[in-house]
Amino acid sequence: MSAFRTVLVANRGEIACRVIRTLKRLNIRSVAVYHHEDRAAPHVALADIAVPLQGAVPTAAYLDTAQIIAVCKAQNVDAVHPGYGFLSENAGFVAALNDAGIAFIGPDAESMHLMGDKIRSRDFARANGVPVAPSIEIGVDAAGLAEAAKALGYPLLIKASAGGGGKGMKVVRNAAELAEAASAARGEAQRYFGDGRIYAERLIERPRHIEVQVLGDGQGNVLHLGERECSLQRRYQKIVEEAPAPNLPENLRDAICEAGRRLAAAARYRNAGTVEFILAPDGAFYFLEMNTRLQVEHPVTEMVYGVDLVECQIRIAEGAGLPFAQADLHRQGHAIEVRLCAEEPERDFRPAIGKVGLLREPQGLGLRFDGGIREGQMITPAFDSMLAKVIAHGAHRNEAAMRLRQGLLDMALLGVSNNSDYLARILAHPEFLAGKLHTGFLVEQAESLQVPPLNAEALAIASAAAALGQADTRRLLLDVPEPHASIGFWRN
Repeated sequence: MSAFRTVLVANRGEIACRVIRTLKRLNIRSVAVYHHEDRAAPHVALADIAVPLQGAVPTAAYLDTAQIIAVCKAQNVDAVHPGYGFLSENAGFVAALNDAGIAFIGPDAESMHLMGDKIRSRDFARANGVPVAPSIEIGVDAAGLAEAAKALGYPLLIKASAGGGGKGMKVVRNAAELAEAASAARGEAQRYFGDGRIYAERLIERPRHIEVQVLGDGQGNVLHLGERECSLQRRYQKIVEEAPAPNLPENLRDAICEAGRRLAAAARYRNAGTVEFILAPDGAFYFLEMNTRLQVEHPVTEMVYGVDLVECQIRIAEGAGLPFAQADLHRQGHAIEVRLCAEEPERDFRPAIGKVGLLREPQGLGLRFDGGIREGQMITPAFDSMLAKVIAHGAHRNEAAMRLRQGLLDMALLGVSNNSDYLARILAHPEFLAGKLHTGFLVEQAESLQVPPLNAEALAIASAAAALGQADTRRLLLDVPEPHASIGFWRN
């Protein structure tokens, strides 16, 4: 029996639905919060109770710490699960919850403070024997910067210390580009994060992005649940993730996972987190950052290890310690996840809006659909473009890819443009199937992943045929309503 009786989910969309489902399985009362624009969203209907939040814009409501804590007190909430995004890595929110006597299902504020700053976390990693790419901090001394950059060697990658999501990142190929790139990165970092500190590290060409899932009890006891491959990215945003990483020698896999576990243990990390690494073509790997929250891609780890990471988070937050030992964890098969987004791949991935007219979730062996949308729902620019995640598990990688691709092809989502066909093309690409992955894959293969656009007439016919294939749609369009159906055949 859980020590928590009521948990508030401080999020929306697919992650709120995913957390609520675990709460229901554990017989824990769930509280959802929502902005008026989300009043008909699935997470609102799924929760045991839903409470509205006030806000001039939707995102402001979900970031309103005082308002959320007021809901917690009114509903006798024991703990808050933040999902990811919004307040999930906000140390001030954690401190405010602690002051109110409400548990946070995640790490403590000290871990967030340590790992949330890239410069600070890199120094910590280096001090604990975890490899870090050669780098320099960038001050305002232009002459000193030029000299330090020359000593480090080009090309360089400039990053924001407080950043994420590709904001404040600039590639510098030579000395002539340095001053302008540093100025632009500093301005972008200040604008997005309120912190203009930047640093540069040696750019690793054609790297892989490997991350390690960890669980810690806050007392220095940490275990890992293997690694995930997250190299397929567009504009620094992950598109396809999988576990385990393909074509990774076992000794290198073990070394990366142990480095992630060791770093989290040194930080006395509590709850679920992810340690991210860049893997160079020569096999050298370097600490990138640590995300102190549940990751979007956590389902692939769940599927290959047979665990519920949200339940693990809850048990640790309750004080029960780690739910299993490292020796109890055994990987089975392979899992791949794709992010279904409201966007137009044929128009440079322009964000899309619209009303979900038809949603048929993919069905099939080994498939999982983590969604937070419903038919009739308006998709607006107010939130991130991700609509859902589709995940497949198989005995081996090609089986997982085949199942996932077929699931995408069988799925129907009408009314809002999305990237499902583009994702299906990635999964069928021979270079992807061979596991030849790196962070520039989607740019390098852009031309081979394109298809000629459908003409308007063909698209209209296909959409109508898909809609008419649904019994509810046929009934609404073709059935004669009462009282006319009872009158029978007649003419006027």
